[in-house]
Formats: sequence, structure tokens, C-alpha cells
Amino acid sequence: MEKNWKWATSGSSLITRSHDEIIEICQAAGLAGIEGTVTLFDGSATELEALGGRYGDAGLQIQTFHLPYSADLDLCSFYETRRRRAVKAARTWMERSARLGVTVGIQHPTSSPYDAEVDGVDLYMRQLGKSLGELLPAAAALNFTIALENLGPGAYGRRFGSRPQHFAAIMREFNHPNLGFNLDTGHALIAGGFEEADEFHAVMAPRIASYHLADNAGDRDSHLAPGHGLVDWDRVFRRAAEVGYAGNMCIETPPFAPGANNSHGPEAWKQMVDDTDALARRALR
Repeated sequence: MEKNWKWATSGSSLITRSHDEIIEICQAAGLAGIEGTVTLFDGSATELEALGGRYGDAGLQIQTFHLPYSADLDLCSFYETRRRRAVKAARTWMERSARLGVTVGIQHPTSSPYDAEVDGVDLYMRQLGKSLGELLPAAAALNFTIALENLGPGAYGRRFGSRPQHFAAIMREFNHPNLGFNLDTGHALIAGGFEEADEFHAVMAPRIASYHLADNAGDRDSHLAPGHGLVDWDRVFRRAAEVGYAGNMCIETPPFAPGANNSHGPEAWKQMVDDTDALARRALR
């Protein structure tokens, strides 16, 4: 098995840095680019196109973009006003991020913390279907993939998006070439434990469009750098190689190093990339 992907990192860990500083960190650390965020790229259309060119000229990619999410932006909301607002926000940022050269938009399927089994998975699927019915044609026009991300458990039970079965149902119900999945390794571990974490990967494999790599102790979404928690990285990277994943793989954490999360220098970022690369090499040897 071979590693065909490159490493990127999340713009969320770099929101206090200027774009010049981000480019310097990426180049020094051996990163292929960053995952875009609303905070970092809240400019005009002209400014976004210029920034996309600026990163490209530096040899970096903004291949993925985390579309906006909050309690008030829920593609599965049972309240139509809220659901429609979420669709509008997602579509707006799909169009804006495409100006950066983005081809994959990562989207939380819901922001609801409630137990989907109690509320009814079919109700979430119905509302998601309405939202995707509007968003997927827009994605096709942009040559863009919407990647639905697996979520951690909700505050009140197993929320929609926190079980592999939910993604199996989504794949059966909404078979569209512009719909994919984003595997979040940290969410998978805290939602389902060791065995179900791998089941997420197996279910999502035919439509994997992106990855969020984060580690934790299995009890909370602490966003530790890979190798500093209990995620089974051998399984993660073997699965990725088996499906032939060849995009940028986003390390969605700050470095595991002393100091505040937004204060680390390029050497800490390089160490995180080197350590993650070593985990992949060990898994695939």
C-alpha cells in the first residue's frame, strides 16, 4: 500500500496569523496547503481570487473549505426558517470558496444536539434531502463536492451524523456525484469507540472526499495532534491507502507543543507534520 495524499492543516488553528505568516509556516513545515475557514477568507470576490492566486504562487493549495456551522445553521432543522438560512449560508460560501480554488466543502449534516433515534432518523433524512436538493445542483455547477462530516455524540444522545448507519442511509438515499463524506477521526472515536470508529471509515470509503485528522482520549473532542491520543492510526491510514485517497489530508489540530495554540513557530508545525508522516509510514510498511 502507498501513501498518495499530502498533508494540509486547518485554517482554524491559524486564525490569528496573517496570510504571509501562514504561507511561511506551511512552506517551512512541508504542508501542501490549508483548509479554508470563514474567518480567514471573509473578503470580497476580488480579494478571494487574489488570495487564491497568492497561495497558488507560493505552491500551496486551498483544496478544502469548512462551510459555516453554528446552532442557528442546521441543514436538518425541523424549523424551515432555520433550515433555509443554513442552505443560503452554505451556498454563499460554496460560491465564495470556489474563487479560492476550493473543490471540497465540508459540511456538518446537522447542528442539533438531540438524540436522532428519539426524534426519528427519518425526519432528519427528510430535512437533509430538502437541503441537498438545493445545494447539490449548485455544487455541480461549481464542480464542487459537498462532504458531509461525521459528528461526535450530542449532549442528549446519539445525534444525527454520529453513527455509521446514518451515513449508510445518506449514501443510499442521496446518490449524487457531487456528494461525498469527510471522515473526522476524533469524532469517530468519541462517538463510537474503537470498533465503530473503523466502521465509519468502512461505510464512508466509497465516497471519501476529505479527512480531518485529530486525536483524543476517547472521552472528548480535545483535538490533539495525531499520535497523542488513542485513535488507531494504523487503521486510519491503511483504510485511506486502500481506497486510493489522493487529496490533501487535513491535520485539524495545532501542534502538540508548549505555548498557546496560536503562538507556535514553524518548527512546531514541522514537527507535527513529521510525526504524522511517521505514523503513516509505520501503518503502510
